[in-house]
Formats: sequence, structure tokens, C-alpha cells
Amino acid sequence: MPEMHADLFSAAYLVATIFFIFGLKGLASPKTALRGNLFAMVGMALAIATTLLNPEVRNYNWIIGGILAGAAIGITLALRIQMTAMPELVAALHSFVGMSAVLVALGEALRHSSSEISGVMATELALGSAIGAITFTGSIVAFGKLRGSFGSNPFTFPGQHFVNLILGVVIIALTVKYAMQPELMPILLLTGISFVLGVLLVIPIGGADMPVVVSMLNSYSGWAASATGFTLHNNLLIATGALVGSSGAILSYIMCKAMNRSIVSVILGGFGGDAATAQTKTTKKPVKSAAAEDAAYLMDNASKVIVVPGYGMAVAQAQHALKEMYEVLEKKGIELKFAIHPVAGRMPGHMNVLLAESDIPYDAVQELEEINGEFSTTDVVLVVGANDVVNPAAKTDKTSPLYGMPILDAYRSRQVYVLKRSMGAGYSGVDNDLFYYENCSLIFGDAKATCTAIVNALKNA
Repeated sequence: MPEMHADLFSAAYLVATIFFIFGLKGLASPKTALRGNLFAMVGMALAIATTLLNPEVRNYNWIIGGILAGAAIGITLALRIQMTAMPELVAALHSFVGMSAVLVALGEALRHSSSEISGVMATELALGSAIGAITFTGSIVAFGKLRGSFGSNPFTFPGQHFVNLILGVVIIALTVKYAMQPELMPILLLTGISFVLGVLLVIPIGGADMPVVVSMLNSYSGWAASATGFTLHNNLLIATGALVGSSGAILSYIMCKAMNRSIVSVILGGFGGDAATAQTKTTKKPVKSAAAEDAAYLMDNASKVIVVPGYGMAVAQAQHALKEMYEVLEKKGIELKFAIHPVAGRMPGHMNVLLAESDIPYDAVQELEEINGEFSTTDVVLVVGANDVVNPAAKTDKTSPLYGMPILDAYRSRQVYVLKRSMGAGYSGVDNDLFYYENCSLIFGDAKATCTAIVNALKNA
């Protein structure tokens, strides 16, 4: 009978894992994101129900308390967190997973005597605690940088990479020592050092590269969860942790390729370390200012318009005004497309989700590789709250921290209008050369109000 129970539970966990796989597949595209999210929810509900029905669970008090507390936090966050704060929320959630791995590892180390812990188990505990600790503090720093609490500029000091190397070697040595002799002190030391290493791996990374860091921390959190699964002998946790870890690593690789960064440097926390020279003040050059009516006039006489949305669009919640702009131009027979940079909005897919939220057709939304060749034949480009992703310095200035990062070639169009609140630099702290191009004009003010003004002018044209 126990064997049959084990088979049933394994089968249920396998089904839940399949739902998670379909969930990840669905989340890969805005068109299937809702279905993917539903699959993931069903898989999680099945996983929780299966775990609660396990005969080995004899006391539900703490479990129910944890579920209720988690549900209360999750519902509150879902209702209160705006899309603009989603990148910070993702970083914060990664820290929860990391700390959970640390607590499970240390709990198991305390619960068993040294004679009960095998070398394999000790290695699992050490790795789970180390990866979890790095994920926790690294995610906290990423959260602070995204939120602006720590500033977006990189923080470096002489010999930083050497210090990281030494700490990494010490963690490995303590892991080996704990595997050979599972006493409490080595795992406590390696956990503490891992907390420090997590901070040092993320602080030298500038704001422009933070989306890649969040993606990599997502991968770390998956591997931490998988290590916890080995510790608890939970096949579902092993499989789902590996899914998150591998998918996060693949996404990080894709983003590194999109930003011309080294995946090895990301893992080691090295890239961004040379970005300390990033400009933090805008250059005192003259810029051309324009009004919403000027942009509307050129749009009304254009054949093709491209909108480049950025974090400023999310802050202003201007996506619904852009949907109305799309409908007005479509009725006039003017083609309007939306160009999405892989890291626009500080998180992959951030802009896609916001545009989908306002029911803008998926066919009108195109990624960098698809649309970059069309800018040279475009009459008007409207940059709504974006900055670094359209900065030509990434192609022309070898001293720029952005150099080598693929950008949306908005500067190649006939006319560019940039919607900004002020002349402040972008998230990377780098001045935008596009603002000083002959074919570029800035429209200052709230993005939503400006887009609405453009729409009204188009209607009256």
C-alpha cells in the first residue's frame, strides 16, 4: 500500500510539473501569457494539494498558517503593486526564495546530528545554503537599485574581483570541509560569506545592466529551490527548481546577447564594473523643444509612425492613450507600430504586458530584430519615456558604458519626438546623444497628458 501511495504522489507531481512546463511555454509570448499563467496556477494548486495529502504530513497547523500568511501577502501585493513596480517586486520575490533555501538547509543541518548527515547530504545542504544566501542578498541589492534606494550607478573598489574570487574559493573549501565533517560551524561560515558575496556580485553593476541581473537572480533562485528539493527528497521541488533555473539562465543568455554582454561576466558579477565613469549629468547642449500639436501635424501627414515605449510610459500609465492614438491613425490609413527593446522597462516583457493590457493588437508590437530595419523608412518616431534603448552613444561612443548594446535605431527616422518630464539622464545615468540630433525634438511634460493632447489634435486635424 505505501508503494502505491508513493506511485500516486509521484504521478501527481509529474502532472504538476507538466503544467509548469506548459505555463513557462505560455509565458514566453504575450499572446499566450494568460493561458500560461493559468497552467502554472493549476500546477501549483495540484502540487500543494498533493503535498497536503501525503501521509507523512501529520500536523497541519504550521502549514495552514504559512499558506494563509502567504496568501494574504500575495493578494495584497497583487492588488496594490502597479506594473511600474513589477521589476522591484520580482527582485524581492527572488530574495524570498533564496532565504527559504537558506532556512531549509540550516534547519536540516540543526535537526540532524553529524553522524546522520552523509557526505552527499552535506554537499546538498551547503550548496542550497550558499546559492540561497547569494540569491537573497543579491536580490535585495537589485531591489534597492531598481527602486532607486541605492542609486543606479555601479559601486566598485580596488581589488573587488580578487575579493570575490577569494570568497568563492573559501565557500568551496568550507563546502568540502562540511561534506567531509558535517559540523555546524562550516555551514554557518559559508552561509555568512555567501551573504556577503551576494552583495559584492551585484553592487558593481550599473542600472543599464540591471534587467540582466534580475534575470540571472531568477535563475539562481531556481537552482536554490532545486537544491532544497534534494535536501527534502521532494521530486517536484527538484524538477520545478531546475525548470526555473534553466529557463532563467537561457533568458539571461538571450538578454546578454541582446545587450552585447558576456554571460560569464554576468554570473561572476563582473560586467558593469568598468562603468564607474558613467555620466551622471546631462551635457549642456541646446535641444529643440516642440509641442504636442507639432507631433500631431507630422503624424497626420505621415505614412508610417513607430512608437518606442519605455519605463516612462509605465510610470505615466500612457498605454491607453497610445491605444487611442493607434485607433485614430489606423482610421486615417496611417501605419503605426510599436518597437520593443528586450530590456525596455527594466524587465523583459514589461512593455509587452502593458501594451497588451490596453488591447493593442499583437501584430502591431514588434521586437528589436524585427523592426530595426524599418526606422530608415519611417516618417515619425514617438519615444514615450524611453532613454537608454534609443541612445546612439551605444554605437558611436566607445567610452560610453552603453557601448556595444544593440539599440532601437530611432535616430535613422525622418523625425523623432521624445516625450520626457525633464532633461534628466536615463536609468544608466548616461546622457542621451539622440536629444541633440538635428531630427530630434523634445516634448516636455507628463507622457499620458502629452499623448492625449496628440490624439485630440489628430482628431481635429
